Amino acid sequence: MLLTPRYDGPPVLQLAGPFGDPAVPLLRQRRRLVELLAGLDDAQWAAASRCEGWTVRDVMAHLVGVDQFWEVSASAALAGEPTRYLQAFDPVATPARMVDGMQDLSPAAVLEHFRDGVEALADLLGGLDEERWSVVAEAPPGHVSLHALALHALWDAWVHERDIVLPLGLPPVVEADEVRASLRYVAALGPALSATRGSVRTGTLVLDGTDPEAHVVVDAGETVVVSDRDTPAGAVRVVGSSVELVEALSFRAPLTSHVAEDDRWLLGDLGTVFDAV
Repeated sequence: MLLTPRYDGPPVLQLAGPFGDPAVPLLRQRRRLVELLAGLDDAQWAAASRCEGWTVRDVMAHLVGVDQFWEVSASAALAGEPTRYLQAFDPVATPARMVDGMQDLSPAAVLEHFRDGVEALADLLGGLDEERWSVVAEAPPGHVSLHALALHALWDAWVHERDIVLPLGLPPVVEADEVRASLRYVAALGPALSATRGSVRTGTLVLDGTDPEAHVVVDAGETVVVSDRDTPAGAVRVVGSSVELVEALSFRAPLTSHVAEDDRWLLGDLGTVFDAV
């Protein structure tokens, strides 16, 4: 399914923060992944990931391409000229073609490209103040804040890190700020993508997570606002492990909390857009 990013009017996905500097968890997660990958042997690079049909090497080739886009988008945003590259973008077919185009690269070359991309993001995003984080940037929902772009980038790579380490039998690292930021973003992303395709339904989803403790409130409608405000009356509340909630909303695990059929739209259609991969 093609993306239908919203570029005009108020951002379809908004963060009611402040929620701190997103570059801190984003860069920590990527540098940890670089260190992990440097210790893998050829068999591990060729092992299957949780992404159907993709090896560890394929996942990393995908992240190389994704980080190249984040760098371009963030650079344009900071220059005051946000891009509009994702119109008619297919989030399933296009990444697959990008990975296929990197099949001739060795694992070492893929790692080198990824490491270079991480440091390019560090040079670009490190030390930004709140005003700079609020500039308009392009991400899959359309024009959002640069802060929201960083959260998308963190969530995506955080999930893909687990797509690699869990099948390899390696222990996943759980950093509280990475989990909270990923949960905050993915909870809003599904409803935001629905809104870009014309959904006008309104409602509130509340996620209360444990280990680490997290409280996320998503007010969904034509514009989706994520915050940590008090739980409002009538909200749909989901409780569970924060890590498992991110996994479930990313379609990597089942959602164990019951959500009534009439309320499931609040979980968005992320699985449809990204083909649950």
